Amino acid sequence: MSLTLAQVEHIARLAHLELTEEEKNRFREQLSAILEYAARLQEVDTRSISPTAWTFNAQAPLREDVPAQGLSTAEVLSNAPQVQEDQFRVPPVLEG
Repeated sequence: MSLTLAQVEHIARLAHLELTEEEKNRFREQLSAILEYAARLQEVDTRSISPTAWTFNAQAPLREDVPAQGLSTAEVLSNAPQVQEDQFRVPPVLEG
């Protein structure tokens, strides 16, 4: 599938990109190659392959889920650079 320059310009507009003519031509070629490869992959018969198939037979090792005592507030905050009223103090993200 070969993209037109108009399609590349439309994609660039959607992505809020300003492209030079050289970039438009380069991306047209690259995107067309990607779409052609994806089309080739669509032709592969995968009906006999389960969507969750693994290349090896593996089971994730599981451990017993046993509740345990958590850390105290003092332990949690012991390495914090700044603490205020038993909470992490961080610089403001928004100035108001």
